[in-house]
Amino acid sequence: MKTVTINQLSEYEGQDVELKGWVYNTRNVGKLWFIIFRDGTGLLQGVVVKGEATDESFLLENDLNQEDSIILNGTVRKEPRSIGGYELGVKEIEVVKHVTDEFPISHKEHGADFLMSNRHLWLRSKRQNAIMRIRHQVVRAIRNFFDNNGFTLIDSPIFTGNAVEGTTTLFEVDYFERSAYLTQSGQLYQEAGATAFGKTYCFGPTFRAEKSKTRRHLTEFWMVEPEMAYVNLDENMTWAENLVGYIVKQVLANCEVELSTLERDIDKLNAVVPPFPRMTYDEAVNLLKDNGSDFKYGSDFGAPDETLLSEKFDKPILIHRWPAEIKAFYMKRDEHDSDLALGVDMIAPEGYGEIIGGGQREDDLDILVNRIRHHDLPLEPFQWYLDLRKYGSVPHSGFGLGLERTVAWICGTKHIRETIPFPRTMSRLEP
Repeated sequence: MKTVTINQLSEYEGQDVELKGWVYNTRNVGKLWFIIFRDGTGLLQGVVVKGEATDESFLLENDLNQEDSIILNGTVRKEPRSIGGYELGVKEIEVVKHVTDEFPISHKEHGADFLMSNRHLWLRSKRQNAIMRIRHQVVRAIRNFFDNNGFTLIDSPIFTGNAVEGTTTLFEVDYFERSAYLTQSGQLYQEAGATAFGKTYCFGPTFRAEKSKTRRHLTEFWMVEPEMAYVNLDENMTWAENLVGYIVKQVLANCEVELSTLERDIDKLNAVVPPFPRMTYDEAVNLLKDNGSDFKYGSDFGAPDETLLSEKFDKPILIHRWPAEIKAFYMKRDEHDSDLALGVDMIAPEGYGEIIGGGQREDDLDILVNRIRHHDLPLEPFQWYLDLRKYGSVPHSGFGLGLERTVAWICGTKHIRETIPFPRTMSRLEP
């Protein structure tokens, strides 16, 4: 008998198969009972009928517990009313292991703190399974997009000797009798990669010691960061919108069941097709004020500002040319207005906030040295970075896309902590 998985059942209609997994739930309807079974690829309803199943298997109904590990043997039947459109006519149930204690997470409602403390078990739930599968598809789409468009993966280090996004959110660690920092971004190293390969990207964890408890923040999160030589700000924005459009398209094509499980309004996702609206920072500020905001010019946008802006569009919006004083030292200034930096943020629809930040980099050595000094950063850790302006400097641009915020928006989740397998926040280091 062939061992298969739930997501393969359509290939085995009418055949006897074996499945290995765990008990999700059971219910009785008289002379037969049902077992809801999971194997990591989906959920399946098994129908256990007296006379069709072995006597030992039929009598297991009251002995099975949630999360008992079992092996099912039976016949695959098409059943549109069942989960996934197929069910299993069970012939035999083999118990691999009974759980010794009652499973902590029942099918009733639980508080968020309890669920996060049991995150290692909560991942087995239907909703969390759907979110992680969508996350997997987003990661796959990101890699395929860059790999299929001539980018080379160049991994950036986790330990760094310098800040990228300012010194206030650095995690400092002891590194063989000197200080090192957990990376805030792989961007600077991708700039080195771009001058060697033309177009590169890195994809990995980044860290911000930001004392924020909002639903949009984590202290450890994943970011994909492309960098491109001979690319200006406008071209950079086109790459960004094409990436996001591709991600959404791939999720819609491959995650229909998961989006349905999450009750996601896919009409809103279907609208996410490039090109996206573009506006300057000044235009965005005027839009805020026209809608009753008392936003102060020169400030960064907060969550309420981003939400108000995003409500005006059914696609992500690209906001570019920001006040230079609120952007990083490496941002190139606008040649027509030196008070503006050639930066860009992409704001997701439906109030999910910034999912991309990037811009054109300063390529002039003297200007970059002065900017580093202006930001009160030590020059020594940046000497290698300055070499990129000494030897073959060219106009170049890039951006970083936050994986968890992107997944949260696509899934329609309320809190970013659901979008990463084991979230790290100010108050949580376990599990």
